[in-house]
Amino acid sequence: MKSIYIKFILGIMILSSFLTGCSDILNENPRNIYEPGFFETEQGVVGGLTGLYTSLRRVYGQPYYYNACETGTDEYTYGSQADANFQSADLSIQGKIPDAANSRFDVLWNVAYSAINNASAIIDNGTKAGMPEALTAEARFFRAFYYFQLVQAFGGVPLDLGGGELKANSTPTRVSMRNTVPEVYTKAIFPDLLTAISALPETSRLTGTVTKNTARLVLAKAYLTYGWWLENPNNIDTYPVCDRSDPDGKDKAWYFQQAYDVSLTAINAPGIYGLQPTYYDVHVFTNDRNKEIMLYADHTEENASYNEGNVVGWDGAPNDDTSAQNQAIWMVTWYFQSVQSSRTADAWNGTGTFFRSVRAGQSFSRMWSRMAPSIDVFETTFADKTIDSRFDGTFVSAYPATYNLAGSTAPTVVYNANYLPVYPGEVAVSFLPEDPGNIDYSNNNNQMGLGTLPDRADYVMPLTKISRAVFPGLWKLGVARKGTDYNDDKASSTRPFNILKFSEFYFIAAEAVVKGANAQAGMGARELINVIRARAGKWSFCVAENAPKVVDNSAAMTAATPATINIDYILAERSREYFGEGFRWYDLARTQKWEEFASTYKISSKGGDNPVTVPRFIEKYMYLRPIPTSQLDRLEGDVDYKKNYQNPGYN
Repeated sequence: MKSIYIKFILGIMILSSFLTGCSDILNENPRNIYEPGFFETEQGVVGGLTGLYTSLRRVYGQPYYYNACETGTDEYTYGSQADANFQSADLSIQGKIPDAANSRFDVLWNVAYSAINNASAIIDNGTKAGMPEALTAEARFFRAFYYFQLVQAFGGVPLDLGGGELKANSTPTRVSMRNTVPEVYTKAIFPDLLTAISALPETSRLTGTVTKNTARLVLAKAYLTYGWWLENPNNIDTYPVCDRSDPDGKDKAWYFQQAYDVSLTAINAPGIYGLQPTYYDVHVFTNDRNKEIMLYADHTEENASYNEGNVVGWDGAPNDDTSAQNQAIWMVTWYFQSVQSSRTADAWNGTGTFFRSVRAGQSFSRMWSRMAPSIDVFETTFADKTIDSRFDGTFVSAYPATYNLAGSTAPTVVYNANYLPVYPGEVAVSFLPEDPGNIDYSNNNNQMGLGTLPDRADYVMPLTKISRAVFPGLWKLGVARKGTDYNDDKASSTRPFNILKFSEFYFIAAEAVVKGANAQAGMGARELINVIRARAGKWSFCVAENAPKVVDNSAAMTAATPATINIDYILAERSREYFGEGFRWYDLARTQKWEEFASTYKISSKGGDNPVTVPRFIEKYMYLRPIPTSQLDRLEGDVDYKKNYQNPGYN
């Protein structure tokens, strides 16, 4: 194995933090760098832990990492305003493929190693500082969590950062060695999580901190993923090269069973967690940080420093650093503000921009159009749009007019499709489940390729003809304000970005059963999936109608579940449940279904046109992401030395 320079500087974080004893939430204060001795104090250990929670903001909600996890899957392709970061990630343009220079998994690599080193420093010095084991267990959780993300993305990664295996290093080092995949799992991930489970509390220490069940969720997912890795159904190469065998002699069946057993332990003893009554309740902004969310990258509209981003406008984060801003929703929002209406009913007299975004609530966010869902998403994944609430609770399929707001000089009524009046709050743009066949696209005053239907005031677009420029936005991640609204659509989202959900236990356990785990009575794959599907059939609110809707379709949903569940069905259900949340590439890579599910997609060249089928060029080597150029550039050696360190296929 080869060694390279990996910049492991202890504790470099733009914003680190301290915890106060008089509050039940994380209280963050700026600190530029951690020194090794800092972790030998109570203040240092507790402050370092809060810094680990802070690190989540630099990965989750970060737009380029979000792109890397979604674009190129069966959920998203590149949008009309995509730059090279998004076009290359889609794998559909000849000559543009991810490589060491442009793969945005560098976001994960760079944040993870700083966090891992800080976690090791806390673990190393926790006893010396006289801290309870429960506190160092939080650091063990984070070390395992980040190693698990790294090993899924890159294969085997270094366990020695310069101070010894799983030891903190306080001095930049030019020597490192990539461990094998089994070593990363059996030396780092599994032991840390098992220790964390034994020491962490059942109830979170502070709002949002990890517990036994949080660690159980990552452990169950790691067991499941490692079981797949041992099986290797499609003969995907691993790197560094090693046998697909477990150092302790356990086989894939043992790991699938463990994934099931750990998940059932949490399901049967949920503690402070549990499912929300409806899918809408999981994602509506007034219910953020609910009991279904087990880990999130937190943000706040109360304070720009604690949010690590300006809460009222563009940039303005502390020290002008924007790396921690939650901007994911911008990437998947089309330019709805370009739609116009007439000021008069008898002749065109455009109003200009007739949507306002931030004040309008969760359906509106800043527009960038870097990513767009494919037509397949609406024809296949969300084929059921009436009984299953998850289509309505995921997308913005109806855009209400928001032009006339307090202090606005806009008119009190505008004239939309067919010169029919639209008042504030009435639907101005609709995405239709099916193409009625009589849409008129000849009226181009709206400038976006939307069409009209007789006697309807809303412009329309069938979901079967969406384009890279016009598509349903992602409601579930939408920017929204609980307090004072701001008239600036450039403010990043101040909502938390969800990372781990209690509902995943049901999916992990079901997948493990499909892979051969022995199930408890009444807790087989179909029964587990039906818990999620039953919840999806219950409505409390209709986003499209912006009105309460109390309907229980749970019986119909569970009756429609196939008698025999397979991996393809679980993946389809996972996409319906977690669409656009950054899960998809990991799901397709784990199951080695990426090429099967995402090798082609349909999209229209212009909204309203008949769609075309676009092929993707997904090669087996791409199941591992490239080691970032920023690391390779520091390598002390010749070309062959670097080549041997990089994952094959990216040289």
